[in-house]
Amino acid sequence: MSEALQELAAYLELKQPNAVMATTVAFGELTVSVQLSALESLVEFLRLDASCRFTSLVDITAIDHPDRVERFDVVYHLLSMYQNHRLRLKVAVRETEMVPSIHEIHPSANWFEREVFDMFGILFSGHPDLRRILTDYGFRGHPLRKDFPTTGYTEVRYDAVQKRVVYEPVSLVQEYRQFDFLSPWESAKYVLPGDDKAGAK
Repeated sequence: MSEALQELAAYLELKQPNAVMATTVAFGELTVSVQLSALESLVEFLRLDASCRFTSLVDITAIDHPDRVERFDVVYHLLSMYQNHRLRLKVAVRETEMVPSIHEIHPSANWFEREVFDMFGILFSGHPDLRRILTDYGFRGHPLRKDFPTTGYTEVRYDAVQKRVVYEPVSLVQEYRQFDFLSPWESAKYVLPGDDKAGAK
């Protein structure tokens, strides 16, 4: 399988030299690093070319690298049922850059791109309806960014007195929490309830 993927990588580098920046084969899948400006043309080539025929878009996701200038990697997973190959496209994107939408080539990209926008805040140019898909209407921020607080910014609850849903700023009470930072595989110095029964055989 890896030999066939190496051949496919060489074929893509030959046919799409302006789009393909690098290729790697790992874990039975080919990963292709793609130039942002050539993304649409490469995806269309992969779908139509007789040697490729990647007609199924399986998923679109992203990876956040906050310490990088090109903060995000937008990742496309494609499947060719005709050639029995899986392909991963990676596009490096700055926080201020827009990624061209591929919904006209793969209609299923519509909701995938909305999810990436909702979770990471990445904008897709040419998308017909780029709005949140998983979070609530008044939601602030993008939950899968690494700088997003784990508790979020607002708390949503139903208030029985007001008889409506209320949004409040999150407030964490830390004063009663204790942390020992011990691994469960390292022996703790304290005795947990029930530990005395283990030695009483």
